[in-house]
Amino acid sequence: MIAFLFPGQGSQHVGMGADLFERFPEAASLFDEADRHLDFPLKARMFGEGGDAEAERAALTQTDVTQPALYVHSLAAFAVLRSRGVEPDVAAGHSLGEYSALAAAGALDFLDGLRLVRLRGQLMARAGDERPGTMAAVLGMDAAALEKVCDDVSAASAGVVQCANFNAPGQIVISGDHAAVERAGAAAKEAGAKRVVPLPVSGAFHSPLMAYARDGLAEALESAPIRAPRFPVYLNVTAAPTTDPDEIRRRLLDQLTAPVRWAQTLEAMRADGAERFVEVGAGNVLAGLVKRTLGRDVETATAGTADELDTL
Repeated sequence: MIAFLFPGQGSQHVGMGADLFERFPEAASLFDEADRHLDFPLKARMFGEGGDAEAERAALTQTDVTQPALYVHSLAAFAVLRSRGVEPDVAAGHSLGEYSALAAAGALDFLDGLRLVRLRGQLMARAGDERPGTMAAVLGMDAAALEKVCDDVSAASAGVVQCANFNAPGQIVISGDHAAVERAGAAAKEAGAKRVVPLPVSGAFHSPLMAYARDGLAEALESAPIRAPRFPVYLNVTAAPTTDPDEIRRRLLDQLTAPVRWAQTLEAMRADGAERFVEVGAGNVLAGLVKRTLGRDVETATAGTADELDTL
């Protein structure tokens, strides 16, 4: 059984997708369609056509640009795979990548998904201004122990902090108010964490501090057409597969303020029979998390460049 995995923020890089646009008409048509419907020049942001490398990197890391860019790149790569008769048995996406997975599965129309991720990025950026916060990666600590640390810090009125991304065993991201994240990081070190690494983010994603974004996205999700996907999609909030449009709609909203249970998702996929994991889109972060979670012997592949697609 083949599982397709779709990346989220952090996997973007200037130049992403340019080779797909040049070589594959089915990919180029999606980039062109996105450019026609977005209010900024997506291809220029992604491909890096301005000549100022630092400015291009900065532009692409803006949340409201990053999310549409990753979404379109993943779906362009998927379009090439599908044109060759390659489709997964199941799929999942990390945070923003969940929208890519759902669009690939046909639950979301390409343009409906594009509008949602553009709005999601804008709202998450504004939420970071309305309620500033931050995130930090905690390495080498048990999930239950770290959850207790976060609960204790929050209960002590240091602010909001919670586990936001269960990426792999011993690799968990916490999110919340600046002071609470700093205090939880210090407490985690005292409790045995190997390292605590502050992350360069614009907000406290997947925490209650994203309530502004959740409220803003609710109406758009309610009116967006969502169909039953062609293959099951494992959801971030539950780490379980679904083909139910109502559950998809509900969980996409929950996802903004709830943790991404990625390690649990990978474990559930393997328990259900997944034997090969293919990361569809930019980078190889998710393929690495598969190895960390399920073992080095699990078969993985990446499908984000023309050369990678040619090998599948």
